[in-house]
Amino acid sequence: MEVLQIDVGGKLAHFRKYYANNTAMSFSIPPRTTLMGMLAGLLGRPRDSYYEELASERIRIGIRVMQPIKKTFHRLNLLKIVGKGDFDGSNGRIQTPFEVVSGLNISNDMVVYRLYVSCHELGLETFAELKQAVLERQFHYALTFGTANFTASLLSVTLFTDVQKQEVKEWVTVHSAMPSDAVEQLDFDRQRTADTLQLIEEELLPGDFVSNFDRELRRMDRLLFSTTASGIKVRLAKPYYTLNQGSETQHILFME
Repeated sequence: MEVLQIDVGGKLAHFRKYYANNTAMSFSIPPRTTLMGMLAGLLGRPRDSYYEELASERIRIGIRVMQPIKKTFHRLNLLKIVGKGDFDGSNGRIQTPFEVVSGLNISNDMVVYRLYVSCHELGLETFAELKQAVLERQFHYALTFGTANFTASLLSVTLFTDVQKQEVKEWVTVHSAMPSDAVEQLDFDRQRTADTLQLIEEELLPGDFVSNFDRELRRMDRLLFSTTASGIKVRLAKPYYTLNQGSETQHILFME
């Protein structure tokens, strides 16, 4: 099996939680639906046209946090819109909370995610097109981290050509986000020092859209992941995949 590893980075990110209607809260990692949009942008697909082509039955996507991240709230001075005539600012402004994902040191650090992309048999043609576009740096649209003003860049690309499925062992350190129902047991070390502190989150994120061009959710993903580059030591209930590159070994699962 081939796996395309894509590192993307940017200064700031915001992946809005769609169910928060009174404040702009953000997921810590981009949901699978957001990653679909990023890949569709690289391929030049029109807005909302890629729901079936990049669905989890065709394209497999995984993600890993590569640098420690944090979330902070900021106040945006937005226009107060009550009626149609308020877009000129005549109704004043309103302070709106807005959550931003950044590195631990916002002055120097970046937000870096590592994407793992593969495919099922139905997605072979799309995967081949994506592989060519990314390896040759032939993009149609620029990358962003959630909002248009949070621009992102493609940092590196690696193609693994012979990735094998690994049977479940007693314990394994998984580096990517993983479905919560795939984890039977979690080995969490509470005695770590500040330098090796491990922060783990679990979130329910959008996974797939219904193919009706209306952004109606078809499936949700409950994922467990680390907000640092260190993996999580777990006992799994399903097989995983191993990526070997030089002295680095990664164990990953896909968001499915």
